[in-house]
Amino acid sequence: MGQVKGAILADRGVVRIAGAEAEPFLQGLVTADMDALKPGKACFAGLLTPQGKILFDFLILRADGGFLVDCRADALADLVKRLNFYRLRAKVEIADESGARAVLALWGAVGQAIQGDFYPDPRAAALGFRAIVAHAEAERRLLSAGAEIAALNDYHGHRVGLGIPEGGRDFPFGETFPHEADMDRLSGVSFTKGCFVGQEVVSRMQHRGTARSRILPVAIDGAPAPGAEVSAAGKPVGSLVAVHGDRGLALLRLDRVEAARRAGQALVAGEAELTPLEPVWESAADRAS
Repeated sequence: MGQVKGAILADRGVVRIAGAEAEPFLQGLVTADMDALKPGKACFAGLLTPQGKILFDFLILRADGGFLVDCRADALADLVKRLNFYRLRAKVEIADESGARAVLALWGAVGQAIQGDFYPDPRAAALGFRAIVAHAEAERRLLSAGAEIAALNDYHGHRVGLGIPEGGRDFPFGETFPHEADMDRLSGVSFTKGCFVGQEVVSRMQHRGTARSRILPVAIDGAPAPGAEVSAAGKPVGSLVAVHGDRGLALLRLDRVEAARRAGQALVAGEAELTPLEPVWESAADRAS
């Protein structure tokens, strides 16, 4: 059997959204279809600018008579402020519960019948499971699931190796379209639910196929720094946005990468050579179908 690992994601925070109008409130704001979200399950979603760029990305769990939003801890205050801006007179309660709740990740040889508070990560099956529990229970819940306690950086290495970017870490908020961050391929955008903030721009990109760049996983031969320009035959094709050992993530112009492949030209970042890898997007697509 393979090894099961678990980590307390100390860089994540939790916002609880509840009240009589919590579901329609979220349905009109975020990229995911909240009406389709079942109790005890989570979805991947974002809150966009009216111009269709990602302000926040997060997981939303339907639980405790409302919704728990698993988001970056350092973006939580801004997220709460933005949600309150849109709340107006809606019967919705928005509360930061990071002081009481922790976010867990579980991955490796985890059985699909995992018990307790764990639910599948909605982005891709290979990512494993998540849970939102009381801080005092966090380590015990991981151990009871048979996990070896891993460091936060181990989790991010696992995620990066699968080719799954995270907002605020691998791409800047307010500058990146959902297609560039692969949200459309990770079950993070519904193109059938109707209106949400930024929907018109995102739908246009989907139907016209105008997404020219994507974040892709790469194998790294060398030691480049995150942020290094990626080029082929001296021409820029993108930038390296994350490095974990010999794996990384790069935001790449798809047409230029394909042209370099056909011409037999290597992708380089500084003195390092990069090889694009196949991401696990198909896993998320299979579960959504």
